[in-house]
Amino acid sequence: MHIEPGLVDGAKIGLSYATATCALGVGAFESFRLVRSRGVVALLSRSAIAIAAVFVFFQVFPHTPVGVSEVHLILGSTLFLLFGVAPAAIGLAGGLLIQGLFFAPFDLPQYGMNVTTLLVPLFGVAMVARKVIAPNTPYVKIRYRQALALSSTYQAGIVAWVGFWALYGGGVGAENLASVASFSGAYLLVILVEPLADLAVLAGAKSLHRLRHSPVVDRRLFNPA
Repeated sequence: MHIEPGLVDGAKIGLSYATATCALGVGAFESFRLVRSRGVVALLSRSAIAIAAVFVFFQVFPHTPVGVSEVHLILGSTLFLLFGVAPAAIGLAGGLLIQGLFFAPFDLPQYGMNVTTLLVPLFGVAMVARKVIAPNTPYVKIRYRQALALSSTYQAGIVAWVGFWALYGGGVGAENLASVASFSGAYLLVILVEPLADLAVLAGAKSLHRLRHSPVVDRRLFNPA
């Protein structure tokens, strides 16, 4: 979902700095909450794993340009279920930054837009999870319907933000609208695939009960809220 260089430029790009600051601020607040409840080791260990995973998602997994952006299998809801909202946010922001610094420096001017597009939907996933997953249900026991709700929230948020940046930067001309529509249509496949990935990862996690009290995974993965 990388925003194409030049799509938003000039004075308009200043908005992305404001939205990214807000998104990173929420991530910092969630990180503080995690440190208070589980300790700094939990935050650092989970975040390191999440950063490595996100780098693989962006740099190694197949991705293709479609319309105004690129289609990636980001697995944001998977990161949330395994590590919690704060480490997932750090992983997304950190993995994206590492890719930009070492492999795609032309993406760095768009970092504010990209990090906003990744993090705000993640916070939406955390809100939806509280509504669709009962407090007495560990994440390893969620069903496809619940995984689909989380994935749909994340991917719909990405599509919405990419569409916003495209229209904000390029206007509402027919060509730009067509590009936004083609990108949105391509992301339907991701919405179908990600819940299956969530369930596959959670099925594998069931065999790792020794991690039940480990700081490297979210407590809710194996335990009720």
